[in-house]
Amino acid sequence: MTLRIGAEEEFHVLDVESGRLVPRARAVLDRLGRPGFTTELQQSVVESNSGVHDTLEGLCADLTGARRRLDAAASSLGLAVVAAGTVPLARVSSRDVTAGRRYRHMVDEYRRVADEQLICSAQVHVDVPDRDTAVRAMCLVSPWLPPLLALSASSPFWLGADTGYASWRTMLWQRWPTAGPAGCYSGAAAYDAAIGELIRSGVISDTGMVYYDVRPSGHQRTLELRICDACPRVETVVLVAGLFRALVRDACARLARGEGPSCGGHHEWLRAASWRAARSGLEGPLVDPVTRRAVPARVALLGMAARLRPALEASGDWETVHELLDQALAEGSAAHRLRRAAESEDLLSSIALMAAETRGAPAPRATGRARAAQARHRTRSLVEGTGA
Repeated sequence: MTLRIGAEEEFHVLDVESGRLVPRARAVLDRLGRPGFTTELQQSVVESNSGVHDTLEGLCADLTGARRRLDAAASSLGLAVVAAGTVPLARVSSRDVTAGRRYRHMVDEYRRVADEQLICSAQVHVDVPDRDTAVRAMCLVSPWLPPLLALSASSPFWLGADTGYASWRTMLWQRWPTAGPAGCYSGAAAYDAAIGELIRSGVISDTGMVYYDVRPSGHQRTLELRICDACPRVETVVLVAGLFRALVRDACARLARGEGPSCGGHHEWLRAASWRAARSGLEGPLVDPVTRRAVPARVALLGMAARLRPALEASGDWETVHELLDQALAEGSAAHRLRRAAESEDLLSSIALMAAETRGAPAPRATGRARAAQARHRTRSLVEGTGA
């Protein structure tokens, strides 16, 4: 059975000269003038939606083409699009929300949490037989999601400073009332009843605000991965998609054999494991999903790939995932690369690397003009007290 896959990617919109986040997503979308792209809560974010694919190669080609079109539209306006969890230079404001009643409600209700939603993620959808299977599979795949977060980690900077985290986006995202591990449910009816209670409580307004790390799609017969940062390199999205498809295939097979979840309903450790992955990326320890003890990231991910090899081979993904995983472990997380660029030169060099990796090109060195722009920005920040 072929489990088809698709992906959603979010992109920051930046001014090329200053490297700052700007609320100009609508201008980019107007230049695109085609389906597959849309807005998000903040006017500084563009979302791209892939088609549905049988193979990782097809998904990769689709995502690469979408990035190419986005880059062309943005560059014609003096802008750049960047796939990363956060960008270093941004301004927090409640004025830059995308127009619409739902988004306005979110800003009014959640205040600073919504204002600081200057973050981007990558989401992967995988086919499931039915909604009951999707809900029951969540418990089986959840222990393996923090390693996928570590692979995607690309947000070490926030408001001009190094946070010390590989994924600061995770720390910002987890402040939403429904963000984090999904927990266990006996089936779709129990899950839907729990979500109904959340809506009736008034804490969230609709099912679209269920921000679990993994969830059944509300409008497709898929299971949706939501834990990951947006990834500068499209290959990272493909790697995560391949591993997640294998997790879903493995979970569906186990459920079909009558092998239900063995967690006893206790998922408390998963929030700690996600924190560890957000802190470490690929450069520090992760929580092993089996032993629940700290192990090097390499050990956790290679063990994960070995465990999933039958599922990866069944989808025809083993060779691609094996190659991409070896490359990722050898070169380190995006957070590590971005931090290294900033340390060797400056934040603009890190931003240039983000933009170059997003469009699949070598990273340019910061020009004298760009460095001068950054110096002006730093001076202005000190005068205005923005801290960005």
